[in-house]
Parts: sequence; structure tokens; C-alpha cells
Amino acid sequence: MRIAAYHRYGSPDVVGIEEREQPEPGPGEVRVRVHAASVGASDAAGRAGSPWFARLAFGLRRPRNAVLGSDFAGVVDVVGADVTRFAVGDRVFGATGADGGAHAEAVVVSEQGAIVALPDGVTASQAAAICDGAMTALPFLRDGGRLRPGMRVLVNGASGAVGSAAVQLAARLGAEVTGVCGPGHADLVSRLGAQRVIDYTREDPMRPADGTTYDLVFDAVGASSFRRARRVLAYGGRYLTTVPSWAIMLQQLTSRLGRRRAVIMFTGLRSAEAKRPDLEELAALTASGRFAPLVDRILPLDAVVEAHAVVNTGHKAGTVVIAPVPELQEAS
Repeated sequence: MRIAAYHRYGSPDVVGIEEREQPEPGPGEVRVRVHAASVGASDAAGRAGSPWFARLAFGLRRPRNAVLGSDFAGVVDVVGADVTRFAVGDRVFGATGADGGAHAEAVVVSEQGAIVALPDGVTASQAAAICDGAMTALPFLRDGGRLRPGMRVLVNGASGAVGSAAVQLAARLGAEVTGVCGPGHADLVSRLGAQRVIDYTREDPMRPADGTTYDLVFDAVGASSFRRARRVLAYGGRYLTTVPSWAIMLQQLTSRLGRRRAVIMFTGLRSAEAKRPDLEELAALTASGRFAPLVDRILPLDAVVEAHAVVNTGHKAGTVVIAPVPELQEAS
């Protein structure tokens, strides 16, 4: 089978296409033909070995695993002994976590891992986008932000994979949502459910002229800081960020004694048991039309370097998806 592999840290062109023997599932495992896999911020950080915390997960001096990709969607083509949850031909999606391996034509995962059935009406690309964006946004809002109806929420990076999911989920949960994005994505963010959209090239959302405050500031791209967000946080408000730093780690501890809280979460490190219900809920919302995972573009595996380059720009709308085994081709 073909894989997208890298053996040193660097720019997008360190990733190349290689051949590898197809993996065989062991007892309790299934092999999935990968129709879609996301290329997200964590993949870009793992490929670059930057910022500092990336090497703690991916390898200090060189990559520990040659194949990136923690989100996948596809069809089960082989099952190992004692597998009971899935059968050959089942459409599935899920996350491999720190193990990676999804940027390949096939990936082997435990049937007890973060893998669930993919409902009819949800495409593989949409499923990959669910894993890339909504699986971060949902626990941040629900668990980190303790979101309730009527709360005022500012989403920084509202057109990205996590931000676009956060806008939709917060609005669906009854929040009053303000989205921050560039001028090219303002209409999109409004359609996603934001009642107000701030163009960050024209207005600093952390210095509002009208003195607006928010119960939650969700910095989905790590473009601001708790120190700056304090100005717009209401009493008891929370600043949520997806990007770790020494500062936010310390602030999460010290802010517990203050009137405003800083929160950092590592949603990808949650247990499979915690992830599976969220995968099922988000897939059901998508199948019913109540949630729309945002896909920036779908590229073939051969274009994996381009996919990484797009992610590096920081200006994508939603999730960049690669299709190691195109869904229509597999279906035929």
C-alpha cells in the first residue's frame, strides 16, 4: 500500500509517498481502507517538530512514527480474531490519537478504540472534518467552558476547523456567538450561526470600542492570550485556548483563585471511552443536518505536500482532507 511518510522534521516537502506492506489486524483489531483523513494543525506541528511541545509527542530528535494522521474514515476490509463490533464492509470513522498512521491507504485500529459506525448520509470527508474540528470544539465548550444557553461567546479563528465547529455548536446550544475571522470568510461565519462577525484586520476583538464582554473567549487558533482576553471577559468568564504554552499552563493554575479563568485542554489525549459517545453524537447531528462539518478541500494522497502547505498558511476554511482511497473509486 501507499503511505505519506516523513523521517525528519521540516517544511511540507519532507513528506513523501512511499510503499509499505499492508498491515494485518491482530486479535480484536480491524483494518480500515482509508477514504479520508484530515491534515490538521497537529499534523503540521508534528511534521515541523515545532512548537516545542510537539516533539514531546512526536519524538525529541526525529519523528517516532513515520506516518502522520490521527483522523480517518473508510471501510473495514479485514477483521481480526474475536472482533464483535464490526464486520467487513462496515463504514466507520474515528481517531488513532498519538499513534497516527491514517495518512495511508489502510490503517489498523483496535475495535475498542475511538472508532464508531459512520451513518448513511455522512461522507468520509465530512467524518474526517468532524474528528479534526468538532471533536476538539465540543469538549472545550461543554467541559472546559461549561457552556449554557444565553452565554456570550467569542470564537477567535471562527473559519478554521475547530472554530467553525465551535460557532455552530455554541449557537446550537443557545449561546450568543461572535466570530472573529478575516474579511474573506465573514459571510461564511455568519452563515454558520454567528450573530456578529469581527474582521480582525479592521478591529481588535480584545479592545472593543463598545465595551462588549463575553462569558467565554474560545481562542481556537492560539492567536491571543489570557492576558489580552481578560479585558473582554465578564466576571466569572473563561478563556479557552487550543495552543499550549508555558504561560497558559501557569495561568490555568493561578487563575483558579481569580475572577476569570484560563483553560487549556488536551482533547486528543482523552480515552477512547470518552471519545466514542462524542463521535456518535456529532455523526448523528451531521446525518440529521443539524451540524455541517466544514471541508476546505479534498486532495489525493499524492498532494499531501500541498495539504500541509495549505495548513501552514493559517487561512483555510475548515478541514483540509486527503483521500488515500477515493470514496467513489472504492465504491465502484
